[in-house]
Amino acid sequence: MSTAPESIPLVSGTSIPQVGLGVWQASPEDTERAVRYAIDEAGYRHIDGARVYANEEAVGQAVRASSVPREEIFVTTKLWNTDHGRGRTLAAMDASLARLGFDYVDLYLIHWPLQDPEELAETWLAMEEILHSGKARAIGVSNHHRQHLDTILSAGTIVPALNQIELHPRLQQRELREVNASHGIVTQSWSPLGGSKRSVLEDEAIVSIARKHGKTPAQAVIRWHLQQGLVVIPKSVHEARISENIDVFDFELDADDLAAFAALDSGERSGPNPDSVE
Repeated sequence: MSTAPESIPLVSGTSIPQVGLGVWQASPEDTERAVRYAIDEAGYRHIDGARVYANEEAVGQAVRASSVPREEIFVTTKLWNTDHGRGRTLAAMDASLARLGFDYVDLYLIHWPLQDPEELAETWLAMEEILHSGKARAIGVSNHHRQHLDTILSAGTIVPALNQIELHPRLQQRELREVNASHGIVTQSWSPLGGSKRSVLEDEAIVSIARKHGKTPAQAVIRWHLQQGLVVIPKSVHEARISENIDVFDFELDADDLAAFAALDSGERSGPNPDSVE
């Protein structure tokens, strides 16, 4: 069995490493240190950021200072809610690139759909302009439900490459994953370990599965995401956990393990519901 991260193809013609490092809520100082360690020491080739995280500069500095060429590192950033609309979207992309110090990002996402279908459609058309300009090598969405995807697919000519959604053992999002897959959209999991609800990692079933494989509960959960065909971006600024979270390619969950995970789905969110975010 391979011990190295695998990649999943995107409709854009590029591919995304299946495990990435998230930098939400990390200070610029912690971000730069964690990203540099993740790339140079732990073997990550995928960093997931956003304008609203207020650490794009640190991500760019760490990537440039690493020993790995920029073109070998997959970097995502996201359009914030106040930047919807054609003009603001185009300007926000340029501002993110300036903060990162890059000529392009590998993936640019609409962070939230909000509740204005007309503005969402206009924003998506601007995202298509960004893709055509080469400033992003793929475009996609985050936190988009079926109706939001319908708005985008009706307005534009390009299918989102990826939909990043809250997804963990307590919120498995099977129906939305099927919608994504029906359009060729890759599903990416944010809050993959349950977010602030640490009880996910303390669940008796997960602890038992982890012990069975000689792994930690977090590693068992990340492996579950991988075997669902998901892209996963656990966040940490601690070097030991950064290394632990990518050390998940030397074991495989069996049918009994997967059945135990399936039974944990309760529809419980740790973050906002996209249908009510303004």
